[in-house]
Amino acid sequence: MSKKIFNSESMFQVILFIFLTVIILVTLLPFWNIFVISINNAQDTVRGGLYFWPRVFSLESYKSIFADREILTATKVTVLRTVIGTPLSLLVITMLAYALSKRDLVFRKPITLLFIFTMFFSGGLIPYYMVLKSVHLIDSFWVYIIPGLMSVFNMILIRTFIEQLPKELEEAAKVEGANDVQIFFKIIIPLSKPILATIGLFIAIGHWNSWFDSYVFTYKPELKTLQAVLVKILNQYQTGGMMSDHQQLADSAKRMAVSPDSLRMAATMVVTIPIMIVYPFLQKYFAKGMMVGSIKE
Repeated sequence: MSKKIFNSESMFQVILFIFLTVIILVTLLPFWNIFVISINNAQDTVRGGLYFWPRVFSLESYKSIFADREILTATKVTVLRTVIGTPLSLLVITMLAYALSKRDLVFRKPITLLFIFTMFFSGGLIPYYMVLKSVHLIDSFWVYIIPGLMSVFNMILIRTFIEQLPKELEEAAKVEGANDVQIFFKIIIPLSKPILATIGLFIAIGHWNSWFDSYVFTYKPELKTLQAVLVKILNQYQTGGMMSDHQQLADSAKRMAVSPDSLRMAATMVVTIPIMIVYPFLQKYFAKGMMVGSIKE
């Protein structure tokens, strides 16, 4: 009987291993192919047949990308909005979550319902645009920061986590004379590192990958984000109105051994790799933060 159970478990492990291997390959191979094309000589890439390894190694596409002032400016804007927006958003969300975790808060339930209501209903893009325009955020860097400070979903996760912390810690701190602000910064914040790291990763990825707000709410080239520039590059050669730019890049390709395809692949790698580098450092908090913040005992 035990042998049959062992064989069944072994078979399950083999099937699971094969299934996960297929998932990894399906997920990884397209990304790897983009990387291979980006580091292959553009003229050789035209021949096709590139899958797992470059035939003629070349970094001309990356040199061309980093020589573009528009991309460098967009990179600064994206890094700046991520560095500023992530901690500010975390602070605002956590402060609200801490307040709403207090069961003796006056009108706690109605306030919570008002926030939850905004998760399901909105005024739409045009009213949202008009509101931003009325407060002078259109074509401003702060349009990337202020409107996105609050996320109700993230607030609920953090509030649930805070509600599970031992109440005795706050009571002991109050006995020692600590006020709510001191309790928040000296007790709640240090104990909430797993959920804060998880939510911080969500917010940072959202800032880094955001392009629509740059596309709709800004007009100045110096305010465009990296993802918005990438969208422009990806669409540049599929639009009839961009033929002059296409011709210009085609001439550049002859001189620098780059092509529109190699430039698009290199740009994709440039905007993808930084956020992938950050993830492993927060991975140890990720699973714990999501599980503890989403399940209430």
